[in-house]
Amino acid sequence: MGLLDRLRSRRKDDSVADNTWLVVGLGNPGAQYAATRHNVGQFVADELASRIGATFKSHKTPSRVAEGFLGPGGPKLVIAKPNSYMNTSGGPVSALVKYYSLPVDRVVIVHDELDIPFDTVRLKQGGGHGGHNGVRDVSKALDGGGFTRVRVGIGRPPGRQDSADFVLKEFSSAERQAVPNLVSDAADAVEAIVEHGLVAAQQRFHSPA
Repeated sequence: MGLLDRLRSRRKDDSVADNTWLVVGLGNPGAQYAATRHNVGQFVADELASRIGATFKSHKTPSRVAEGFLGPGGPKLVIAKPNSYMNTSGGPVSALVKYYSLPVDRVVIVHDELDIPFDTVRLKQGGGHGGHNGVRDVSKALDGGGFTRVRVGIGRPPGRQDSADFVLKEFSSAERQAVPNLVSDAADAVEAIVEHGLVAAQQRFHSPA
């Protein structure tokens, strides 16, 4: 391949990269954790993959990945579910960022959030991890918090129940009725970030109903 061909190829690759977003749903692997509150980020990843008609497959990085486009001519989504446990999410996310040569500002991390009421979605870039070990490890692996976060509210545990136990339990029967709408809202939020930017998405999802 001559120099001109290489430059053309590089421009083509760069244009694809410029239109690619990495969306990671945090959670724990294994059937025993699949339906727990801590895995709600992966519920959202499943919803997004379904919307774009993609299937999760094993990957060269330690994650399962589904790829597709957000509508004809739209941005490319790389949707990932790390194979690691929550508190070691940073390694898989860092590997994905390097594999796809993406800047951190095109990374969206979807995760459960105790400090937000159940059935609520909030969006932010960076910020403190608030004791969330998955976010803490991702931030460390990416040298800071420049990535965008879709925070899916699961609320605080009732009474004196320990937070660590609470997040590893399944949603209550009453909550399960609302979970599909919560997951759909969070998936909508990811799409809004990708298509319209964080500020516009925040204005939509942070405004009173």
